[in-house]
Amino acid sequence: MTASELGLPAVRRPVSRDPARPADPRLVDTFGRVATDLRISLTDRCNLRCSYCMPAEGLDWMPRDEQLTDDELMRLITIAVRDLGVEELRFTGGEPLLRRGLEGLIAASAALEPRPDISLTTNGIGLARRAESLAAAGVNRLNVSMDTLQQERFATITRRDRLSDVLDGLAAARAAGLGPVKINTVLLRGMNDDEAVPLLRFAVDHGYELRFIEQMPLDAQHGWTRTEMVTAGEIMERLREGFELTPDPTERGGAPAERWLVDGGPAVVGVIASVTRPFCGACDRTRLTADGQIRSCLFARTETDLRAMLRSGTTDAEIADVWRQAMWGKLAGHGIDDPGFLQPDRPMSAIGG
Repeated sequence: MTASELGLPAVRRPVSRDPARPADPRLVDTFGRVATDLRISLTDRCNLRCSYCMPAEGLDWMPRDEQLTDDELMRLITIAVRDLGVEELRFTGGEPLLRRGLEGLIAASAALEPRPDISLTTNGIGLARRAESLAAAGVNRLNVSMDTLQQERFATITRRDRLSDVLDGLAAARAAGLGPVKINTVLLRGMNDDEAVPLLRFAVDHGYELRFIEQMPLDAQHGWTRTEMVTAGEIMERLREGFELTPDPTERGGAPAERWLVDGGPAVVGVIASVTRPFCGACDRTRLTADGQIRSCLFARTETDLRAMLRSGTTDAEIADVWRQAMWGKLAGHGIDDPGFLQPDRPMSAIGG
């Protein structure tokens, strides 16, 4: 197994102070963007084996002692919210429901001042029995990944026969008030690309918000090809076979999804065209991996090691300054269309959504 398959980062770089950086405490970059949304990966482990994410046998998971402890994680979250202007926290994985003490981490985050907006991205396995406790802990809303309504297809895509668990989780989340409950769907050519209309009809009928996501080059196998990807344009063509779609007048801001009113509203559908219509110019995200690495972009090939600083007695102020410098160097875009583009070494499960 190669280093890439193991999810090892390409470079963990030291960060030097740039004298050109303004005296702004927030996570600003040279292009005028400000990162206010922190994506937090709690684990690289997952209980599904989605074919577009990892091989059937799974991956060599990150050793426990390399992961941030709860105390280390909360220290970084506190620095982000208190000192760096972060306003939104999204807990991801792998599968975040596999992280022990998740509700405690959420409750501690919700107790911070100013109180951040808290969301969760999950595959829905186990959500039915935990939706109420997650809401009580402080989750404001969540996204559930689901690519098909057909049981056999679900088992083929995820290599697990768990569709009923996901559907139960969606219903439980809605009952617990974690709205709007969003469904994240990846259409795969020749597999489920005929389900765009049925999936949206299901979402509208049940009060969920569906978001289609272009398949991205983040699989552990490095088998992604642009020609096999179902594009945002194709998704829209399929949806218009069953619905009238008009642009949502709501200001998009840094949100990744283009939103459309379904048959005049109030239902909406989103399309995240990370590859064909990138939104890098409005990106407001910073990312923290489960082993304490800062990534300025989902597709970054360099990382900044905060875990080593945590474990060597570094002060909060010093950590905050390193984080600021790391984000100051953020590139203009992910460069997928560049002939020299290289897929990140870490797969999606080791980065966090």
